[in-house]
Amino acid sequence: MYTSTFTFAKGDYDDEFFALDDSIAQIARAIPGYRGEETWENSATGLISNVYYWDSMDALQQLMSHPSHREAKQAQARWLRGYQVVIAEVVRTYGDGGIAHPLAESTPAH
Repeated sequence: MYTSTFTFAKGDYDDEFFALDDSIAQIARAIPGYRGEETWENSATGLISNVYYWDSMDALQQLMSHPSHREAKQAQARWLRGYQVVIAEVVRTYGDGGIAHPLAESTPAH
């Protein structure tokens, strides 16, 4: 499994941003191998992180190579004040089952 984390500083959004963002989210959710997503905001810095979970690098690559994703990447400076992407392989996941999580059923609680 893999995660792709997109951390960014918000800029000024417009209708085109919201339409493209919604389109990319729908495309991601339709890709076989998409496991789920989470969004976090750091109130101290104002940064937002979107974490997407994938069964394989191939599934993640499908999103990254999609024309809508490439369009957003090219236009990001219009809407964001900076960003960082981290792609990581999930080595292990566990929990007590007390919270909903996209990978909760992947590994039994320890």
